[in-house]
Amino acid sequence: MKVLVIGGAGYIGSHTTYELIRAGHEVVVLDNLSTGRMGAIHADARFFWGDIRRKSDITKVLLAEEKTRPVDVVMHFAAKLVVPESVLKPLEYYENNVEGVRTMLEAMVDCGVKNIVFSSTAAVYGEPDNPLCSEDDPTAPINPYGETKIASEQLIKWVAAAHGMNYCILRYFNVAGADQSLRIGLDKDQLTHLIPLIMQSALGMREKLSIFGSDYPTSDGTCIRDYIHVTDLAQAHVSGAQHILDTGDSLLLNLGSGKGFSVKEVVDAALELFDFNYEFAPRRAGDPAKLIANSNRAREILGWEPKLSLTDMIKSDYAYRKQLQQDTD
Repeated sequence: MKVLVIGGAGYIGSHTTYELIRAGHEVVVLDNLSTGRMGAIHADARFFWGDIRRKSDITKVLLAEEKTRPVDVVMHFAAKLVVPESVLKPLEYYENNVEGVRTMLEAMVDCGVKNIVFSSTAAVYGEPDNPLCSEDDPTAPINPYGETKIASEQLIKWVAAAHGMNYCILRYFNVAGADQSLRIGLDKDQLTHLIPLIMQSALGMREKLSIFGSDYPTSDGTCIRDYIHVTDLAQAHVSGAQHILDTGDSLLLNLGSGKGFSVKEVVDAALELFDFNYEFAPRRAGDPAKLIANSNRAREILGWEPKLSLTDMIKSDYAYRKQLQQDTD
């Protein structure tokens, strides 16, 4: 299949591009490089600079590719995704995350592209009564980021119904780790993800790790999350795209390990491998106490199983971050 990866220079988009190419698929990347890196784009992918909020940028790529072979699937990884930032900047999040999706869908409709894989989030569940979230559970986001994602999901469903499109919406949880090649990983100026922050502390790149909140209603007072390796996640996107192409059936799936780890448990697992300091800090706005994925539907429909462990995530992120540190020394 030929895939347009919007946001393919970012963390999850670049890993998915790698897995698509490893599986023998043709990949075109569109990215405005606001948070992504040119160096993260696979050498075998064609790159176009463009902004998801500009329909002409997307249409130009789809029409250019049509001359050789039309794009089969569009994958979306172009969202703003920092929960505390979304609380402070809701207007920016709605413009990029919702208006960007609307513009992308309009371009797809105009160019006759019928398949979309959308990167969504467990944040749509908010503070669920049952922390083991299933796809049919109520959605009640507690931050603007989650609200923009559920709005985008609903828009995709309405447009799909109106224009005969197929969708694969993937809601996932905390993503970590780096590609086995160590060519790509999470490389941002302002990191907010727990495992990379731990690794920066272990490498002496920050004085200590801050654990936000110690008074949540959990066994040790810290938030509980479901962690998934970015490679497992990327492979699920490939499988999801192939499924909707082969069957014409739309999908809404959770992706996660089904296991919850508290922040303190992740810290303790890392301390078994590396030395670093940490401290407790006040809660961050918009953080629910507990979110874990029920991924049974993805297992049943796609035959997908996460293969890599929490330790794999920690070790691969450390190796990638250590390499980055050496490259800049």
